[in-house]
Amino acid sequence: MLASQAVRPSVDIPAPPFPPRLSWVNVAPLRMDKQRGRPVLVEFLDVFRPNSLRTLPYIRAWHERYAADGLRVISVHTPGFEPGHDEDVVRAELARLGVEHPVCLDTDGRVWDVYGNQGWPSRYLFGRDQMLAAAHFGEGAYAETEGVIQELLGVEREPVAPVRAEDAPEALIVVPTEDQPGAYSGPYEAGEVWAVLSGSGELVVDGRRMVIDRPGAHLLLRRPRSTASVLELDVGPGLVCHATCFSPGLAPASAAGPSSAQSRP
Repeated sequence: MLASQAVRPSVDIPAPPFPPRLSWVNVAPLRMDKQRGRPVLVEFLDVFRPNSLRTLPYIRAWHERYAADGLRVISVHTPGFEPGHDEDVVRAELARLGVEHPVCLDTDGRVWDVYGNQGWPSRYLFGRDQMLAAAHFGEGAYAETEGVIQELLGVEREPVAPVRAEDAPEALIVVPTEDQPGAYSGPYEAGEVWAVLSGSGELVVDGRRMVIDRPGAHLLLRRPRSTASVLELDVGPGLVCHATCFSPGLAPASAAGPSSAQSRP
């Protein structure tokens, strides 16, 4: 997630086929071999994971910008939390998020296993010959990935502007506190705090009440820069908190030291 870049493979790696009998959203079932002749971007996500949601605006933008030029964008939803195994819930969340490109519902992890994938989000960009052109793991490297997309398509445009200040290639960001299982109260350092929730009810965050009416990853706090603080999280009846997640933020203007901050290349 930090100091990240798109990896160019040094050997030929062919695009794995999609296993049969998968559920798809926004498209009839796709076969990878039928995509030959066009670049294909495959992004593993979990619509209940904050880092996937933070990456999603770029994936949507690349579909909108380059589909007419021949790029095929495919998201693969492989669930990491219990609500992500309910395909109806996932379809509703994809619709709410405005996802219009093809999505494969990898509910039992078969696509994940074929790719040997190890985390969310993960991005694989294949050329017209179906050989891997670039890969990236975690957030970041958006402009770099878009540059490879343009190279494969033979087009040249200004890349998508950073959605958040910490997404800029030159941004100095702080490594956040690790995600915590369940509802977490205690010290942390981050730019954003999220909760992965199912059910409905009230959540109290640092004394502030939030009404939760759908399963999903909910943003609890966002600050202009990474902040060290103490979280007080109280989950009311009817809600289940599967995880408390922390996202990176810009380093404080006067307190970014080499042990806590990294810059994107």
